[in-house]
Amino acid sequence: GVAVGAAMSGGDTRQKVNDEKGADVRSTNILAARAVADLVRTSLGPKGMDKMIQDPKGEVLISNDGATILQQMKLAHPTAKMMVELSKAQDVEAGDGTTSVVVIAGALLQAAEKLLAKGIHPQTITEAFLQAADQAEVILDAVAVPVDLSNREQLLQSAQTSLNSKVVSQNSDQLAPIAVDAVLKVIDAASATNVNLQDIRLVKKLGGTADDTELVDGLVLTQKIARAAGGPSRIQDAKIGLIQFCLSAPKTDMESNIQVRDYTQMDRLLREERTILAKMVKQIAKTGCNVLLVQKSILRDATTDLSLDFCAKAKILVVRDIERDDVEFISKILGVEPAASIDTFTPDKLAQAGLVYEENLGSDLGSIVRFTGLQTTMGGCVSVLVRASNQLLLDETERSIHDALCVVRSLVKKKALIPGGGAPEMEVSQKLMQWARSVGGVEAVCVEHFAEALELIPYTLAENAGMQAVEIVTKLRAAHAQGDKHAGINVRKGTITNLFEERVVQPLLVSTSSVKMATETVRMILKIDDIVISR
Repeated sequence: GVAVGAAMSGGDTRQKVNDEKGADVRSTNILAARAVADLVRTSLGPKGMDKMIQDPKGEVLISNDGATILQQMKLAHPTAKMMVELSKAQDVEAGDGTTSVVVIAGALLQAAEKLLAKGIHPQTITEAFLQAADQAEVILDAVAVPVDLSNREQLLQSAQTSLNSKVVSQNSDQLAPIAVDAVLKVIDAASATNVNLQDIRLVKKLGGTADDTELVDGLVLTQKIARAAGGPSRIQDAKIGLIQFCLSAPKTDMESNIQVRDYTQMDRLLREERTILAKMVKQIAKTGCNVLLVQKSILRDATTDLSLDFCAKAKILVVRDIERDDVEFISKILGVEPAASIDTFTPDKLAQAGLVYEENLGSDLGSIVRFTGLQTTMGGCVSVLVRASNQLLLDETERSIHDALCVVRSLVKKKALIPGGGAPEMEVSQKLMQWARSVGGVEAVCVEHFAEALELIPYTLAENAGMQAVEIVTKLRAAHAQGDKHAGINVRKGTITNLFEERVVQPLLVSTSSVKMATETVRMILKIDDIVISR
C-alpha cells in the first residue's frame, strides 16, 4: 500500500495514476520502434549510406531502399515489425520515401515519449497527433505546385531526385528518362489516374554496366533460344505462338516400364514417338507460326531433342522455359493467346512481330531474345533491360528503377509536386507551430512536439551530408519563418537554397502519405498498453 500512497501523493501531475505497467510497455515499444528508425536513418537522402545485409544462408544484399532493408532484416519484436509494415505500406502506396516514413515515425515516437514523461495521457497525444497530421496535409497541399503530365521536364526532375539517394545516383541522368518514358508509354497522358506497373517489365541481365540499361520498345526475354538442332536464331515477320503444353511424347501417369522383347517392337515404339512429334510440329507449322514460346513444364521435358529437330526443319525458332508468371505479361505485350493444348492452337492465336532475334552479350553471359516491331492493339507494355556489373548492383539498380517508376506513378495519381530536401517537412513544422497556438490546452503542447519532430528529416539530411546539422536546420527554420516556403537543404553546395530552382522535387503523394502513415503507426503504438503472449 505504501507504493500506491506514494504514487497518489507524488503523481498528481499525471492524468492517469497507477499505470506503471502500461508506461513500461509503452516505453519498451517506443524504444524498439526507434531502434529501427535509427537504423535506417543513416540511409536517408542523397548522401545517405547503404546497408549490407547478410542472410542466414550467407547471401549478401546491398540496398538503400528503406523497405528492402527492413524486410530483409527479419525482426522479431512485434513493434519493430510494425515499422517494417509501415515502410512496406509506403512502398505500395507511393513507392518512394520508404526511409523517410520510418524516420518520421521514429521522431514522432520520440516526441510522444517526452509528452508521456510530462504525464499527458496517451489518448490525448494520439488525438492531437491525428489533428496535426490532417493539418499537415492541408499545409503540404498549399506548398504544392500542380504538374502537367505532358511536361516531361517536371517528371524527369522528380524521377531524378528519387534516384539521387541510391547507389546508382551517378547514372541518374540516364535512368530517370528511362523511368519517365516507360510510364508515359504505358498510360494515356491526358486521362490516366493510375499506372499499372505490371505493364512495365524489368528484365535483369548480368554484365555490362549500368550505362547499358535501356528501354526496349518491345519485349526482351532472358531465356536462351533452344539451339539443339541448329534451328534459326533470327526471324523476320515473325508469327509468334505461345504454348502451354509439351512437345514430347506422352508419358504414362505412373512410373511404368514397358518391356520390349524384340527389335520390331522397339522400332514400333520409336516410330510411334516420331509420328506423334511430327504431327504436332506439322500442326504448329501449318498455322504459319515460326516463333514458338514454350512454357516451363514440371511433369516432363517441355521439348525433346527430336521435337527440336523437327522444329528446326520446319524453320521454327523455339524459346523454352517461359516462366508461369511471365505468360500473362507476354500474351498482353505481344497480343498472343496462350494455347493450352495442340488442338486449340489455331492461326488466330498468333501474334505478329517485325523481327525476332537473339543478341549475344558476350561469351559467358548468355544471350537475350528481342522482339521488335510489335503490331499489338494492346498499347502499353514496355520492357526495361537492366544491366550491371555484379549481382548486388543489378538488384539494387532494379530496385532503384522501380522506385523511380513509382515516383512517376504517384505524380500520375496526384498531379502535384513539392520541393524535396527537407523543405516540406520544415514548412509543415513551421506552420504547425503557428497553428498550435490557436489550438490551446494540452493539445497545443502535443502539436508543438509533433511539429518539432518533423525537423528530424532535414536534420538527418544535413547530418548525413556531413554538415553542421544544428546550424543548417536553424538557418532553414529562419528561411521558412520568413515565408520562403520552397527553401531546403542543398546537399551539394552545403547551404539553404530554393529547391525548385535546383530541381530537387518530389511528388506530393510521397510526403502526404508518409506523414499520414507514420502518424497512424505512432498512434497504434501509443495505444498499446500491454503485451500478452499467448502460448
